[in-house]
Amino acid sequence: MGMPATAPRRWTRAEVIALIDANPLQTPRYELVDGELYVTPSPNGPHQAAVGEMIVSLHPYLLQTGLGRGFTSPFDVELEPGTIVQPDYFVVPPDEAKRLRTSMPARSLLLAAEIISPGSARGDRGKKRELFQRRVPEYWIIDVDAELVERWRPGDDRPEILRDRIEWHPGGASHPFVLELHAHFV
Repeated sequence: MGMPATAPRRWTRAEVIALIDANPLQTPRYELVDGELYVTPSPNGPHQAAVGEMIVSLHPYLLQTGLGRGFTSPFDVELEPGTIVQPDYFVVPPDEAKRLRTSMPARSLLLAAEIISPGSARGDRGKKRELFQRRVPEYWIIDVDAELVERWRPGDDRPEILRDRIEWHPGGASHPFVLELHAHFV
């Protein structure tokens, strides 16, 4: 007689918040999507450089357009009840930026971007991508090693693969944000 199959453990938001609260150094990063716990180790140099490039590149555009405000991880985002994600970089609309001065977590995003690493690839391309596609107009997976960006939008079955440049033209913006990728991957 065989052993009964066991269901994988489903983590709760409270359990993951306790892990985050017990970890004052913010590493590793704990995230929860559809009951699955994701644990990501400290980022490496190329990862952090790519996050820095996102900040430097997008900040002037966000100021000029008044479109929203950019944030970086660690920063809790709850796009659906019971989820906790911490995108490497994300943009919130102005009303959400104002709310975040006094209340957490972030709940409304215009853009989410993840810098992929071997330890995060499964989650970034799997359940986290599905969550972002359901709730965020634009999701970028930035692959520093392959020097490309996978752009996902709601309803996409496959990503748009961008190697030369990325253009982001969110609703309400008078002109698109343009990033020449060859300069980004240095």
